[in-house]
This record gives sequence, structure tokens and C-alpha cells, in this order.
Amino acid sequence: MSAIDHLTPQLWREATRNLLAKAIGEFAHERLLVPVKDGEAYVLNAEGERYRFAARRFKLDHWVVDPASIERTGPEGEALEPDAAAFFLAFKGELGLSDSVLPVYLEEVAATVNRGAFQLSEDQPTAGALVGAGFQAIEAAMTGGHPCFVAGSGRLGFTSEDYQAYAPEAGAGVRLMWLAALREHAMFAASPGLDFTWLLDTQVDADSREYFDSMLTDRGLSYEDVYLIPVHPWQWRNKISVTFAPEIAAGRLIPLGEGHDEFQAQQSIRTFFDRTDPGRDYVKTALSVLNMGFMRGLSTEYMEVTPAICDWVADLVHNDATLKRHGTTVLRERAAVGYRHPAYTAGAPKGSPYRKMLAALWRESPVPKLAKGERAATMASLLHLDRDGKPFASALIRRSGLRPADWLRGYLDAYLVPLVHCLYRYGLVFMPHGENIILVLKDGAVERVFLKDIGEECAVLEPTTDVPEAIARIRAEVPDGVRALSILTDVADCFLRFLAGILHVDGVLSEDEFWRVAAEALKDYESAHPELKDAFERFPLFEDAFPLSCLNRLQLKNNQQMVNIENQEESLIYAGRLDNPLSIWR
Repeated sequence: MSAIDHLTPQLWREATRNLLAKAIGEFAHERLLVPVKDGEAYVLNAEGERYRFAARRFKLDHWVVDPASIERTGPEGEALEPDAAAFFLAFKGELGLSDSVLPVYLEEVAATVNRGAFQLSEDQPTAGALVGAGFQAIEAAMTGGHPCFVAGSGRLGFTSEDYQAYAPEAGAGVRLMWLAALREHAMFAASPGLDFTWLLDTQVDADSREYFDSMLTDRGLSYEDVYLIPVHPWQWRNKISVTFAPEIAAGRLIPLGEGHDEFQAQQSIRTFFDRTDPGRDYVKTALSVLNMGFMRGLSTEYMEVTPAICDWVADLVHNDATLKRHGTTVLRERAAVGYRHPAYTAGAPKGSPYRKMLAALWRESPVPKLAKGERAATMASLLHLDRDGKPFASALIRRSGLRPADWLRGYLDAYLVPLVHCLYRYGLVFMPHGENIILVLKDGAVERVFLKDIGEECAVLEPTTDVPEAIARIRAEVPDGVRALSILTDVADCFLRFLAGILHVDGVLSEDEFWRVAAEALKDYESAHPELKDAFERFPLFEDAFPLSCLNRLQLKNNQQMVNIENQEESLIYAGRLDNPLSIWR
């Protein structure tokens, strides 16, 4: 298949409507656009353009817009074909798109529509078929991307051929490039009891290990002189082979070639699952591609304590009696490696993409941790709709044979309750969106969850929680009124509102029943932990309303770096308050 075979008028129109439906819904949710009721439909007016569409509104001001219903008319009332670029140009003032951000954002939008057209051109499995599919088949089948971000698949830097080779939805096999870095110029960190020899023995296939050793021997070197760094093939061609050319010429970096194992890109683009040996760790690589508000590099300095952070979090989670009962498991990032480029380390400021071009880490695979009869699936799959609009979540519920409310309660006990416990018991919070959680399924029901992407996206908000000095960077000071947003925003608004809407529209479970079950799970948790009563009162989950945190506003303001990683709270943008659907159950 050619890299552009999917670029047909019909597929592009359908993908454009899907993106515009999401854009209208999320921009209305973030109060950037204000649709006006017009009979049974809604209308948005911009200078010279008018958009009319059918939509349903749900709790948390969630909009579900029917893509097929979108009608665009021009200044004379003439019918116009919906066009993504034209939409953002028409509403650039309302969206706050500056002259510098707008063209880059338009490129990200075009790339996101391109993704949609590509997936529409493929034979996608039905929701029912996905229930019986394997872990990686489900991973590659996801079409929605991050549920909140409109321009969610920019991947600026990829060519059309790169897209087919490395995009998660392409599901292609990838062989990683390997470099040897002289140890005096590199960093290697690992969990206690693990070292570079362990890495070689367990994470590099035997044939590659032997071949790489022979190449080092030819240079008078051995594995005791170097650390190995896996590199994304795109990164090697576009960055390392050029930008790091002086290091290669000087012999400080030694290209070894491709490894033998075949990997598959995950939803996060730069993380790879080992298809040759699924029990081996994931490999997360640096990738200097702009995607969803960030250049997706990896910082050598930042990752130096990543294994220590993951070990601390894992020890806390795995030894907590409540979390044990819920089966909550942390996938540890247990080794990291990176190269300290002498020029960029000295000349580029902290946080610069130039200091994030050559590094990698290894994260535990969930596969060896699955019991007989258990299957793994990304939690993003719960928001997946197949080509016919049928939800994967509904198919799972049917497979389980459970009442929808009982299925939901099992899922929330596995996902929501452990996150709430971490917050109230330790002040420990995560970034628990769909791509960062792996579900463990048995006969369609959610048994338990794996937490991942810990090193860069966890924080401790409670000052009394004992955190080792070596990993003190995970401490964060936030106002009391913000702490509960780790659940109300990151879980309820950024994930559960979408699932509630999907199940309601599909006729499986009403949204009122959805939020009743969620409130019941939380109230049962609070009843079981009277010792945390003060914390429940200080950081309430059942208040009438909570601040609306706006993710798209961040990207629309600065799509090169949405937030300051060192102080994310200061970067957030709020737009009023959302009525809390849990409040009536308090």
C-alpha cells in the first residue's frame, strides 16, 4: 500500500467530520466556543461562516456531536464542505490562536485528520472481534487518541513513509538501532540488584549481543567500556547521525546496527513492546518529534533517578494492604541510559530539546504478570468506537455477562478506588489517562490494573509522606483546593465523562446510573477508611463544583511546550467551574 493511498475525497471528508465533531465538543466543554440552540440542533457562527450540527449534552458539560450532522454554510448561505483548516481559521480569535502558533497547529490538525483517514482505509476489527483480540492487536486498533486533545496526532517530523513504519495504528514491526556510548560520557541507572550485565543478558537478544560484542572487540573495546543505547530508527536518521556526528567521528559513540528483536510502537509513539519476546521490558526511546504539545525527547539528567522513583512508588503500592486487595500493580521503569553530549550539556538550557535527544529506559512488561485466563488491554480501549460506532466497552460488558452497573463497579474498584486511596493515604498522584493504565481483563470484566509511566508523571502532594532525598523532585506543593483535582479532573473529567457518554448513547447504562455507581464506590471506600476522615473533609470529592482545567487551551496557547515540567500546576489554565455529578450522592 502506498503511503498516500488513503488520501481520497471520501475518506478525508469522513475523517474531517470526525475531527470537527471532537473539536466542537471539546471546545464547547472548555468554553472556548458557545453553541446556540437552533430548533433541535445547535449553531456556531464565525465571521463569514456558520456551522449547524446535532449534539447531546451530558453531565460535566460533555458534548457528543454527531459528525454526519455537521453543516457548513458560507456568507451567502451557500453550502460548503466541512474543512478542518477553514474551521480553525474562522474561529482563531475565539480559540486564542496567535499568528505564531496557528500555522503549526494547522499542521498538527492536518496530521490528525490524516491519521483518521488512514485508519478508515484499513480493515478495522469490530468491537466484538476486539474482545477476543490480543494485547497488541487492541493497541494498534485504537482510533481516538487522547480523548480531550483535538490535535492529538501531530507527530511533526514524520514523513508519510515514517507514518506507515512507526505510527502506533500502523502496527508495523520495528527493529531498533543500537549505539555503544563510552561510559565516561554516558549515564546508566538501574534498580538495586540490576546492572548493565543484567540488561545485556535479559533485554538484548543473544545474536545481537554476540554481534555487538564482536564490533566492540574490533575497536579494542568490551562491554565493560560502554553502555548500549537503543535508538528509534527515525531518531537515528534525522538527529543522531547528523546532530551527533562529531561524537561518532571522535569514537565516543559507536553505531552497532539494528537488533534482531521486532518491536511494536505503543499509543505513546516512542515506547515499544517487544513482539519477539513479549516478556522482555518495553523500551522507551527519545524521539525529537513534536506531538500533542511537547517534543517527545528523553532527558538523561531527568532519568537518572527514574528507577529509584519507580522502586519507591512500587514498594509503597505493593506493600499497602488496600492496594494489595485491589491487585494494583506498578510497572517499574527499572533501567535508564543516556548520553551527555558535551556541547549541548554546556550550551543548552535545562529542559531544552537538545538535551533530550539520546536516552532510553526499560519498563516492565505486564505479560509475565498475567495469570491464566487473564488478558491485557490499554485502558484507552474503553473509549474506542469501531467503524460502525459500536463501543468496545459495551462489547466487554456483554462478554462478561454482568449487569452493566456491576461491570462498571468492578472496573471502578480496580481503577478509581486505588487512585483515591493513593491520594488520601499518601498524597500520591499519577497521570492516569487511558494510555497510562493497562487493564487486566478476564472474560470481559476488569480484574485489576497496571499503573505505568511513573517516573515522569507521578507526584507526592502530602508533606508528611516520607520521600527519600534522592527522589525529592517528585514532591509538589499545591493549594488544598487543587489536590482533589487529581481525581475530579484527571479521572472524572478527562476520562470517565467520555465513558459515561459512550455507555449512555449506546443504551447500555444511563449517565445517572453511571455516576451513582461511581459515587457508591467512593462512599464505600470512605466508609472502609474512617482513619482518613479528616483528609476526606479537607480534600472533598463530593463538592458541588470544581475548577474546569482546560487541556486544549494549553496547546492552543503554546503547542511547542504546553506546561513547564518543573512546575506543572503554575502552567494550568482554568475556565470557571464544572458541576460535579458526584455531589448529589454525598
